[in-house]
Amino acid sequence: MSQAKLGDTVRVHYTGKLDDGTEFDSSLSRNEPLEFTIGAGTIIPGFEQAVIGMTPGDSKVETIATENAYGPYMEEMVVVVDRQQMPVELQPEVGQQLKIQQPTGQVIPVIVTDVSEAEVTLDANHPLAGENLTFEIQLVEIV
Repeated sequence: MSQAKLGDTVRVHYTGKLDDGTEFDSSLSRNEPLEFTIGAGTIIPGFEQAVIGMTPGDSKVETIATENAYGPYMEEMVVVVDRQQMPVELQPEVGQQLKIQQPTGQVIPVIVTDVSEAEVTLDANHPLAGENLTFEIQLVEIV
């Protein structure tokens, strides 16, 4: 039976948990395995590496360090914006996800983390930045 290698398209079931055991995502709830090509860069590097060498039917538990997941939490990616700079129709709430367009045209997803009458705090870090992630992975098939 062949082993998953760089360039292969694979289908995996997974469950992801934080260090405290909190589940943050699972393909099992969607009943469809995650399909991706190893090396294409569409998923975090540590997850790709964990799948390399597995054969269909194999299962494993892999802990992926922050630097091979979503990277460290960076304070410089948190900005406080004057409420006057926000669209009038927008009523920001903590936890709300917004998209900010940079002067370059790039669109960046942000999460509202604090709201006052004068200011809104926006965080552009990935919600899992700064976290080690543990995945239960089952290789369903190599496509």
